[in-house]
Amino acid sequence: MTDAEITYYKLRTLEDDLDYFPAYNAVILYRADLEQRAPEVVALFKRLAGRIDAPAMRELNARVKLNGEAEAVVAASFLEENLALDIDLQVKTAWQRFWQHTREHLVLVAISLSAAILVAIPLGIVAARYARVGPVVLGIAGIIQTIPSLALFVFLIPLLGIGGPPAVVALFLYSLLPIIRNTHAGIRDISPAIVESAQALGLPSRARLRIVELPLATGAILAGIKTSAVINVGTATLAALIGAGGYGQPILTGIRLDDTSLILQGAVPAAVLALLVQGVFELVERRLSP
Repeated sequence: MTDAEITYYKLRTLEDDLDYFPAYNAVILYRADLEQRAPEVVALFKRLAGRIDAPAMRELNARVKLNGEAEAVVAASFLEENLALDIDLQVKTAWQRFWQHTREHLVLVAISLSAAILVAIPLGIVAARYARVGPVVLGIAGIIQTIPSLALFVFLIPLLGIGGPPAVVALFLYSLLPIIRNTHAGIRDISPAIVESAQALGLPSRARLRIVELPLATGAILAGIKTSAVINVGTATLAALIGAGGYGQPILTGIRLDDTSLILQGAVPAAVLALLVQGVFELVERRLSP
């Protein structure tokens, strides 16, 4: 009833005389204490009630989807016409939106990946050092990795709310397995003769780890971090589903409006960022590998 294409293609809407389909009514939700904190806002909500019927919504959708007008501009003009509100609207340019999405995406990736590195490398060392603990650590990390991304985001919403925190925690959990596994493999693959030589020289366990094992496992550890970073950049696009922003925001908007250019505005930068991250970590790997 509110699709923009109904008017565009001159389609006739049929009356649902049997009430087969549920009624499509918009509902305004706000906190109960808003009436005390900002009663003027609640008064505006009440004035808005009943003013957006199906034809009005269809016209607004057409302006956005067919005419290419910005959603904020269409909403502001509707409020000005129907509620006589003087809205000072500042529409961001394409570059401003791009840099905003880039900043949001980088913050999500940087925080989650940094936390994963600080946690996963010690866990990988513990898994490599203790044979009984290793399978448990790797198993738990593997189970987390098998949880669908969207499901994990949804599971965290009741605990952390909507926005950045649940997205960062989910990305952190997804970044653990490659780093833990590569740290474990890098240390376990060191030649036993080298380890025995370090023991023969009298190096204690911590010194042997710092001087011998970690330098020799640097390549494997950095490869795991690189894999996690690339996965993190791609998975972070789903964070827009829970209001965390990033490159996923234009992708979701483009899907909703059937706008390929908007989808590409998020998909192309995300792919380029993943390639850049991979290249940076390859350079770091070459410089740090002994």
